[in-house]
Amino acid sequence: MTKFDDQLFVCIDCETTGLNPKEDLIIEVAAAVFTTKGILEEFATLIDPGRLIPPESTVIHHITDDMVTGKPKVESVLPKLLQMIGKKTIVGHGVGFDIELLAVAAERTGIGHSLKGNSSIDTLRMARLYGKSPTNALEQLRKHFCIEPHGAHRAMSDVSVNIDVFLNLIKDYKDLRQLFDILEKPIQMQTMPLGKYKGRGIKELPQDYLQWAAKQAFDRDLLFTLRSEVKRRKRGALFVQSANPFSTLE
Repeated sequence: MTKFDDQLFVCIDCETTGLNPKEDLIIEVAAAVFTTKGILEEFATLIDPGRLIPPESTVIHHITDDMVTGKPKVESVLPKLLQMIGKKTIVGHGVGFDIELLAVAAERTGIGHSLKGNSSIDTLRMARLYGKSPTNALEQLRKHFCIEPHGAHRAMSDVSVNIDVFLNLIKDYKDLRQLFDILEKPIQMQTMPLGKYKGRGIKELPQDYLQWAAKQAFDRDLLFTLRSEVKRRKRGALFVQSANPFSTLE
């Protein structure tokens, strides 16, 4: 049994030029080592990606080309960041994306890392299990738990909010092992979190859209949910046919 109070965590967040971890670059990174009692160490910096930041990305994080010009390159930032992370449990909202970004950046610049060997906790998935917030966006969770705002949508402010959200979400679990055991299994979601039917109940999705979505490269919770709904509808159709042997006749 690993009590939460005995554990060292590190929360990370990256702002980027886009949403593809294989091709897009980090322009800001923040990390904080913390326990349930408080933050022990913080680190945040803007990063010069060496390319222009797309306007659609700037709309989200408000980081401009002028802000990153002359800032450190990622290869000079990673050693300190990786040292902070060490073997600690990594916490983040959609944390797999941030881990992948850092891993790709390290590999691209020839810096050794063991990021994918760390245990990690995704507060987005925890929020799906929690199920009491109108949406699982970090800002909505902040409001739901009455957490004071930490500033605009930037890496360090997101880390600070994320830690507070995490500390609220772990109240439903007795220890770290219980949390890991539950998170190992896919989570059944109730609503579509993205796309043109965002916010619509999974059971309300049109059949053609459901069939298409179930074949996309979504995260495992959403794919599990969509494919489970496909199976549910097939079972329902088979039941109707078996109950009415004339249902297929014209």
